[in-house]
Amino acid sequence: MSASTTWLTQEAFDRLQAELDHLTTEGRHEIAQKIEDARQEGDLKENGGYHAAREEQAKQEARIIQLTELLRDAEVGQAPKQTEVVESGTVVTATIAGRNLTFLLGSREAARDLDIDVYSESSPLGAAVLGKKAGEKSSYEAPNGSTIEVTVEKVEPFQG
Repeated sequence: MSASTTWLTQEAFDRLQAELDHLTTEGRHEIAQKIEDARQEGDLKENGGYHAAREEQAKQEARIIQLTELLRDAEVGQAPKQTEVVESGTVVTATIAGRNLTFLLGSREAARDLDIDVYSESSPLGAAVLGKKAGEKSSYEAPNGSTIEVTVEKVEPFQG
């Protein structure tokens, strides 16, 4: 997978596709109606409803762009059945700067309703552990310039 590719389960892909379909059809119609209704209220300079509807429209269009790009670059499939190596779709337990952390390596969208931290493969932590096996060490540079040591403790398939 390339750095721009995102791993998603089929269920997550379908859910996101349905959201995109809704936003680009009914969602756009609904927001256009809100803007038109607010426009009918009079002076646009001091029309809070109009400005709120336009802001909502901007957020919706940003989400449409985000979903379009995510789904275009998605690799859809099942999490690896068994793996010893950290890859997209695995749950990693690691010691990071002396603290234990368990997280999914993949997309936040894949684990949207689950209580698990998610890191992408292109994040500093994700890139540091990608391809490592349990017991292997790595490091990455924090935003403040310090080096953070990481030891992969356990790798298991995502069961989301």
